[in-house]
Amino acid sequence: MQSLWMLVASLLFAVMGACVKLATQHYGVAEIVFYRSLVGCLALAAFARWQGLKLATSLPWVHLRRGVAGTAALSLWFFATTVLPLGTAMTLNYASSLYVAAFAVVAAVAAGRRINWALATTVLIGFGGVLMVLQPSLNPQQAAAGIAGLASGVLSAIAYWHVKDLGRRGEPEWRTVFWFSFTGVVLGLAGALLAGLSAHTAHGVALLLAIGVTATVAQLAMTRAYGAGRTLLTANLQYSAVVFATIIGVAWFADRIAAIGWLGIATIIVAGALATLIRPPAARLHSGDRPDRRHPHPGGPLA
Repeated sequence: MQSLWMLVASLLFAVMGACVKLATQHYGVAEIVFYRSLVGCLALAAFARWQGLKLATSLPWVHLRRGVAGTAALSLWFFATTVLPLGTAMTLNYASSLYVAAFAVVAAVAAGRRINWALATTVLIGFGGVLMVLQPSLNPQQAAAGIAGLASGVLSAIAYWHVKDLGRRGEPEWRTVFWFSFTGVVLGLAGALLAGLSAHTAHGVALLLAIGVTATVAQLAMTRAYGAGRTLLTANLQYSAVVFATIIGVAWFADRIAAIGWLGIATIIVAGALATLIRPPAARLHSGDRPDRRHPHPGGPLA
């Protein structure tokens, strides 16, 4: 089943997160964002040249807004991984699906439309899970990282709204990702120059390459899952990244998560999956629930 490519993508995202956690011992967050984005940017530029495709877009301002929100989300998530357990940081970022659902509820209220109370209830339960995940992090040492992880999920949801807008306007996925990566290159380099560039070591370079390669391959696997698999199954399989990240964090970094944190992680996963399932009838897809191929994934570490 093509949807199973999402399991590959999720595992690679979790590995990327682990590499980021290790790379922060050698580089600043802005540098990691720069190098991670550079690999993706060069790979997609080479792909466009090979296929004879045009990188120019008629929607530069939408790409800019999406790129700024996405790069900010990525930077905050990278920072969160430096302090929080890897599974906790991943969970807070993947809560973006709850924020997307919350935006939909707020939009319905603002437009005077009928509220989907099942969706609204699911969002509230999910936010309860967020509070449970944050609760162990609300100490002086981890508070900033917890807030950063929370903000990364919010900004990821904002970025996704722009991604959906680009999809509706017919912008192909690869070009959307290219301009996101390009924005990351520019903003990451600017931040790195301001903070100061770090000296390279063989180990550091290997980690940077691993981050760029795993992120790019994961994105390709995820795009294939959404392009050829079943939307609902694929969207729910994305939460396996939280499971993979938690296992890696416990096994590799000896992460310790309090019982309430485990409960919060489970709550967010269940609520996020339900939020994906509970949609207005008009939003449901036909033909076996296959996606519109123009619409990329609903969030995640790529923002």
